[in-house]
Amino acid sequence: MPFGFLRRKKAAPSAVAGTPESTGQGPRTGIAFEALTEEWRIAGRMHVSGRLSDALNRREPLDISDVTWGPVDSTAPLEPAPGLRSVDPYDLILVVTGGDSTPPLTDAEREAHRVHKVSYDVALELPPFRVVGTVFLHPGSEPERLLDRSTEMFVPVVDAVGYQGDVVVTDPEIEAILVNRFYLRGVEQVDKRTGQKPQRLPGQPLGGTSWHERSR
Repeated sequence: MPFGFLRRKKAAPSAVAGTPESTGQGPRTGIAFEALTEEWRIAGRMHVSGRLSDALNRREPLDISDVTWGPVDSTAPLEPAPGLRSVDPYDLILVVTGGDSTPPLTDAEREAHRVHKVSYDVALELPPFRVVGTVFLHPGSEPERLLDRSTEMFVPVVDAVGYQGDVVVTDPEIEAILVNRFYLRGVEQVDKRTGQKPQRLPGQPLGGTSWHERSR
């Protein structure tokens, strides 16, 4: 597996805040990606303008280059696929992205994101895959609503790990996994450390608001 090339890293000089590339309005750039389909693992670079998630959510074929591919179960190594020059977002179940997939946020944008979004630790079922990580949703939106049809085809899951059965199929140190909601079959709030639903402790609560009540 080509793990490592999507790990978090410092921005290159051309991607620092204030440059055309960082605003998402500059020239198309090649963003490193790794994607999983029902049968294939594909790695290479996607040529998009601005955020990779925005480009995927437009649901139009995307130009790709430097492509390698192989069986999704990694029974064979990835091999060059020079003839594969575009990909349809509908075919991608998971897209693993690096830190260069989105322009850097300003301090004001980070604060607005923190204030206006609620984090949930979840396990997402996308057979044959399972993704455990954190999603950020607007207040009043429960994680189960991710199963609803939406204009947002891909949702980012941060600090995420993807599994196929008991086998880890993504690098735990990557920035985010973009999950195709069209393949989503189940959503459950979990303890991200174990990937399992939190267990209620024996006895009665001493007062206040419990985790169970907050998660309703």
